[in-house]
Amino acid sequence: MHLCVRIKVQGALKRKTPIMNFDLKTLDLTAAASEKCDLLVVLIPEGFKPGPDALSALAALALKNGDLSLKAGKQLQLYQVPAVAARRVVLVGGGDGSARASRQAVLAVGGAIKAPHTKRVALCWAGAASADAVGAAVQAVAEASYVYTTTKSKVEARSLSRCVVGVSNVAEVRDGFDNGVALVAGVEFAREWGNRPANHATPSLLADAAKTLARLPRIQCKVHGPAEVSRLGMGAFMAVARGSEEPLRFIELRYNGAAKDKAPVVLVGKGITFDTGGISIKPAPEMDEMKFDMCGAASVLGTFRALGELQPAINVVGLIPACENMPDGRAVKPGDVVTSMSGQTIEILNTDAEGRLVLCDALTYAARFKPAAVVDIATLTGACVIALGGVRSGLFANHDGLAAALHGAGEAAQDPCWRMPLDDDYADGLKSNFADMGNVAGRAGGSITAAKFLQKFVGDTPWAHLDIAGTAWRGGAAKGSTGRPVGLLVHYLLGQAQANVGKAASAPRAAAKPAAKRVPRAKAA
Repeated sequence: MHLCVRIKVQGALKRKTPIMNFDLKTLDLTAAASEKCDLLVVLIPEGFKPGPDALSALAALALKNGDLSLKAGKQLQLYQVPAVAARRVVLVGGGDGSARASRQAVLAVGGAIKAPHTKRVALCWAGAASADAVGAAVQAVAEASYVYTTTKSKVEARSLSRCVVGVSNVAEVRDGFDNGVALVAGVEFAREWGNRPANHATPSLLADAAKTLARLPRIQCKVHGPAEVSRLGMGAFMAVARGSEEPLRFIELRYNGAAKDKAPVVLVGKGITFDTGGISIKPAPEMDEMKFDMCGAASVLGTFRALGELQPAINVVGLIPACENMPDGRAVKPGDVVTSMSGQTIEILNTDAEGRLVLCDALTYAARFKPAAVVDIATLTGACVIALGGVRSGLFANHDGLAAALHGAGEAAQDPCWRMPLDDDYADGLKSNFADMGNVAGRAGGSITAAKFLQKFVGDTPWAHLDIAGTAWRGGAAKGSTGRPVGLLVHYLLGQAQANVGKAASAPRAAAKPAAKRVPRAKAA
């Protein structure tokens, strides 16, 4: 089986980028020894029982002499091994064989995978592999080899062009492989737009990126400009955009994979393409990282990119309010009162709390779809970074079932989140003498009070808020977008699609639409 992921850069700069190809093949260790490639990676799980082949004998000898451990990520690198076609071989401990251990094992050999002379990699298991482990390994290969090139004049692009995934049980792991390849496409789409500088990822260019997704099956895109947003009465969103010369864009994506009468899941992504803080301006150090303030929007784009590959039986709407937050003479001022689309008035006490202002109008707009659930994704608060660091995203929800589904999806995707409280008492600080509410409530519990602000705009609809301020990007020497939480969102949507199909199948005389058939994969997006 052969699948490919093509990542095209859209917008003002276009650079030829190599296609990442993945092949799923039946390979035991005997066959793997004959696979011609630059690098052969053999994952050896705990409980490994060597066979009569050369690679098994080599692994058994290394284990006997203590040169190899089966703890996930421990490795032994070899060169031009007799009777093995690969130029280089890495024997790597696969731990308990789980998805987590397989991911850890592949990332541990990331340096060899990313090396300039590595163009073809074969990745195989010494024994049966699980579908989840294969999917995780595919994503880890892509993560290890990722290179950002768009705004660099001289840079070596990703050298890896083909990865052969070899297992002894192809039929059992096919779905995991398909999901992994689709997630590579989605995560890399999100990473690309998250990493682009703000002058190469304006609201208009972000809208153009969304339009390219409409080339994929069952996806539609509509872009609203300033005039349409004004007619909708999105006063909070417009207030944030006032200080920028870049016109705002309100992006509306639809994926139609189920019957028209099936209520959609709505994803709302914060699309602040650059955040100076406005009049409440941010300090200069690390302000460049505020180009990542649109990573919630990027995650919605990446999720739709993956949906275009997987074609699940579910309806999904994506909403992205995109603008810059700048401090010019027209910019909104601390103390100004604006009227949101819902009719509720907001005293803007801090212009650097702008994300919740653009999201609140998008959440109001989401109600027109009569959604089964609404999930917003935003790099919303530094307080969430303090609470959870860069390991888990913050999860806030008004519905226990939705919270449990998202939490479980995050665990399955190795893109974890943690549920935070939403007690009504936290909303007390949002009270205002001059409007229905203020947009901030002080430093204490800042991520929670931000979520309580958003909750005022969702009513009784099952709703969740993912604060990804700590997980959407890394700083320091490894600075760059992570593509999170595309994995979490896609796993959640696939779970909902599967549940919907199960309900339809169990309902007597149900007229529900069956699961969407596999559609040929689009090679460009």
